[in-house]
Amino acid sequence: MLGVSRSPCDAGVIRATPVFPVALSQRRKRLTLAATILGSSMAFIDGSVVNIALPAIQQALRADAISTQWIVNGYLLLLGALVLVGGSAADLYGRRRIFLVGVALFTMASIACGLSPDIDVLVASRAVQGLGAALLTPASLAMLGATFDEHERSHAIGVWAGVGALTAAAGPVLGGWLVDHVSWRAIFLINVPLAIAAAGLAILFACESHDPQAKRLDWKGAAAVAIGLAAITWGLGAIPASGFRDVFVLGALGLGAAFLLAFLAIEAYSPEHAMMPLSLYRSRDFSGTNALTLLVYFALGGVLYFLPFGLIRLGGYSATQAGATFLPYALIMGFGSSSSGALSDRFGPRMSLTAGPIITAAGLLWLSFADWGGPYWSSVFPPICTLAVGMMMTVSPLTSTVMASVGEAHAGIASGVNNAVARVAGLLAVAALGAVLFASFSHHLADMAPAHANEVLNAVLAGQAGVTGAATSAFERALRTVMLVAASCAALGGIIGWLTIRQTGAAMKS
Repeated sequence: MLGVSRSPCDAGVIRATPVFPVALSQRRKRLTLAATILGSSMAFIDGSVVNIALPAIQQALRADAISTQWIVNGYLLLLGALVLVGGSAADLYGRRRIFLVGVALFTMASIACGLSPDIDVLVASRAVQGLGAALLTPASLAMLGATFDEHERSHAIGVWAGVGALTAAAGPVLGGWLVDHVSWRAIFLINVPLAIAAAGLAILFACESHDPQAKRLDWKGAAAVAIGLAAITWGLGAIPASGFRDVFVLGALGLGAAFLLAFLAIEAYSPEHAMMPLSLYRSRDFSGTNALTLLVYFALGGVLYFLPFGLIRLGGYSATQAGATFLPYALIMGFGSSSSGALSDRFGPRMSLTAGPIITAAGLLWLSFADWGGPYWSSVFPPICTLAVGMMMTVSPLTSTVMASVGEAHAGIASGVNNAVARVAGLLAVAALGAVLFASFSHHLADMAPAHANEVLNAVLAGQAGVTGAATSAFERALRTVMLVAASCAALGGIIGWLTIRQTGAAMKS
């Protein structure tokens, strides 16, 4: 998941799933709902607490900045590349079955993460976690959609979203407390009891369901996009150590671009089996919302990754305090979404999908000038709340616009594509903004060779003793540059929203 908020269009996936044809008792429905909440929350909580634990993990495992990025990127790579395949597999082979396979993979990988002796094992285990999440997340949403009919879905989605808001609020704080008082390993091992409960409820009470019209899996497309994203992510991540002109960096970026072009060719050649039908992009609204999603979630993914380093290394926050910093964000997102949806219905999505990203950009711009070591309530709380209000205004109309842009028959796949775009945006943000961080850091230490600057940056991020004041100052400036770049991306998303989204809603009817 993407930090302290669920991905866009999750509710759209639920609403687009056909209802199971056999009547189920209310007890079975409630316990199936509990299983889906536990399953999706397991992956969601894990994604929200790992960023808080990264400084402690880097220090404990003596990892460099690139390896630390792959703790997040390994997970997001498999999740973003395969989540559409996971949804198709659930429709084809059975939603409960794929849910249980995903839970099993995620749980075994969580245990491996918690017992990792070094950074390499941790990164590999996180990648397997991403694979498990790519199966269990869409399957849990489809199970929920298949269980409740049209009259019950709104209430079920409300319960599911409400619990999601609570886990979003509690997850980072709980994760920070575990890091401070138990161990960073505990944030992974805590998944085990949740997984046992989710699997037990699914086995005992959830009914199996399929989509009789499900298409075969697009393995070629999935492989092409996974290799392409992996190569680009590796190339961007290698820039700090090797430089942009390094032959391997350029080769990786070129290889990644080639595989992504191959992915588009595969999708165009076999539209009946494509996991991302290119015909959807004939809709201006669909194209615009996905471009907006890529930019806004790129900005959000960057701040969720790098802000904990700033709070802990520059502001002197503990992991618990850093986790609590995001509490206002989670609460505003969780309990303000209905208001933003009503606002969009009244004035049209174009207004919300322009103002929301612009306000998000304002929050990020504010963060770029924040005093990391100053009082929380005056230095960090206001920009975090501004960021949250912007995202709150964006997510609900984003979901409705994506679904309305392609018609009811394609609403499910459109929602899935938008979800995948959001996750890929987070992946690219960590890699690209990591390169921005290093470039700015090196610029402010102009008298230092790039290789040495990379070593110093690793020392700052890991909280090693003996770091000079000049290095700390350079890191602070570099972090502010990252926030400025993220703010620019969010603002560009707002401009795209204004230029591409058609105005609908009560404002047009009056």
